[in-house]
Amino acid sequence: MTLPPAEDVVRALRERGETVATAESLTAGLVTATLTAVPGSSAVVRGGLVVYATDLKHALAGVSADLLAEHGAVHPEVARQLAAGARERCGATWGLGLTGVAGPDPQDGVPAGTVHIGLSGPPGSFVRMLTLSGDRHEIRTASTTGALDLLRRYLEIPVG
Repeated sequence: MTLPPAEDVVRALRERGETVATAESLTAGLVTATLTAVPGSSAVVRGGLVVYATDLKHALAGVSADLLAEHGAVHPEVARQLAAGARERCGATWGLGLTGVAGPDPQDGVPAGTVHIGLSGPPGSFVRMLTLSGDRHEIRTASTTGALDLLRRYLEIPVG
């Protein structure tokens, strides 16, 4: 099962000689799994960190412990730092970081469907917020697509 956004991303990264790594919370590796479902992805996917637990966001991805203590795990700056941590720790050109609430219940007062996607790459760091609806599966799937679409945008791949 491959998705067109993943195929586009893998193809563009191969053509550019670039790589990607992820640090995923709510998607728990789904972005990396989606990318690696594409034949030839081993040339561009460096790896991924599954940082589902808040303490692992700091320990494995280098997210500021003070930031996590002050704002919790679901925050735009956490997503940005996850992306930067994935990029740095895996030695990739691009890093994607995802944090959010898949539901069904809120987390630390943040409603289900709130998702922050961080991107770190040569032009800098960026964060996109999504407000999604649906069940856990739908929110996680839409988050994965959102992350791939964000990277696609910065790789300047036409959509559609």
